[in-house]
Amino acid sequence: MGRTYIVEETVGQYLSNINLQGKDFISGLLIGQCSSQKDYVILATRTPPKEEQNENLKHLKAKLNNVDEEWATEHASQVSRMLPGGLLVLGVFIITTLELANDFQNSLRRLIFAVEKSLNRKRLWNFTEEEVSERVVLHICSSTKKLSCRTYDVHDPKSSPRPADWKYQNGLSTSWLSLECTVHINIHIPLSTTSVTYTLEKNTKNGLARWAKQVENGVYLINGQVKDGDCDLLEGQKKSSRGNTQGTSHSFDVRLLTQLLLNSDHRSTATVQTCSGSVNLKGAVKCRAYIHSSRPKVKDALQAMKRDILNTVADRCEILFEDLLLNEIPEKKDSEKEFHILPHRVFVPIPGSAVKLCDYKFGDESAEEIRDHFMEMLDHVIQIEDLEIVEEINTACMSSSVNSEASLDSTGDEQPQQPIKTPIVLKIQQNIGVIAAFAVAVLAAGISFHYFSD
Repeated sequence: MGRTYIVEETVGQYLSNINLQGKDFISGLLIGQCSSQKDYVILATRTPPKEEQNENLKHLKAKLNNVDEEWATEHASQVSRMLPGGLLVLGVFIITTLELANDFQNSLRRLIFAVEKSLNRKRLWNFTEEEVSERVVLHICSSTKKLSCRTYDVHDPKSSPRPADWKYQNGLSTSWLSLECTVHINIHIPLSTTSVTYTLEKNTKNGLARWAKQVENGVYLINGQVKDGDCDLLEGQKKSSRGNTQGTSHSFDVRLLTQLLLNSDHRSTATVQTCSGSVNLKGAVKCRAYIHSSRPKVKDALQAMKRDILNTVADRCEILFEDLLLNEIPEKKDSEKEFHILPHRVFVPIPGSAVKLCDYKFGDESAEEIRDHFMEMLDHVIQIEDLEIVEEINTACMSSSVNSEASLDSTGDEQPQQPIKTPIVLKIQQNIGVIAAFAVAVLAAGISFHYFSD
């Protein structure tokens, strides 16, 4: 028996309203959440057209090799950044004319595997063996509106298509549960002199991979309590006569307890290495995850939250590096420090849903630019007043290297702590040698002392 996809009714309306406008096909992404029994689709978005197109191709009939796999995969990567914890790109859809109804199956198969491979390459986490590895391919005929729903096991390159059920449901995501968490980060990443072939981006990703293990192994409180993973997330919550939690949605506060001494019974494996520089990430991030309200488990909710923590930090670094390359910012001289504010998070609601998607905004970007990016990537109209900026930028401390360092590292009483308003800062310092390793040891000792004092 194949999988069942429970689909938001507005998704069906969106797909039905897509007009080919003389084209032979239009493709796009399906977004939602997996569970052991069924999958939930809450949003669909078409792949935006390329600005530059070959004029000779406009008059050719769409065939198998006309699906731009690279462009569609890049769109999936951009959209994936906009998904909070718990949401994934579940698959792809294509709408074609009746004559081409059977010509795109192999193309879609290649596309779904390419999308999953691209997204996995950027993640700091891995799927567990218990998780669903099937992704959906939906084909719709533009004239008859007949649809064909199939799945592929993306972990099996030789996977054959399996039929799946596609069922619409009104108000699917109006009562989803949300989890929110503020995480303070202070990540030090040494740049090894032996890794001369590694770029700054690769070094940073490797450093974040080590930090990711701490996030995965951390202890989490939900509304101030440690809960067993197999417990019902809604245990103890008041329920209405229909069995759902009262109200349209319910929010949970999640707190991460840093596990500095998680393996205190083991000897330290810390080493001193010669470094060409270091990268420091410091600040506070607002994290958010969503989970369906049909018997949600604590372990599933925490897993969604952990992945949002990892995704949002990794995505911001990636966006910053892309911005530095595009703007060709000149390199600093040796022994100088560079301070860069990572983009902060902006949330926007899906119309008619309790779920919010996100984007990232640099300080000099306007609200109109963020709105336009939402509309381009997700093909849905939003209002500027709906944008929710959860992290404010403090640009005063970034005016110069000296002033910035003092402002960031200041722990005196003159500046009260404002964790939500603290920007996430990436600091790059070149030619600091073994001083970096020594600084890490001193920092660890200081934090350990603070931990025992508490």
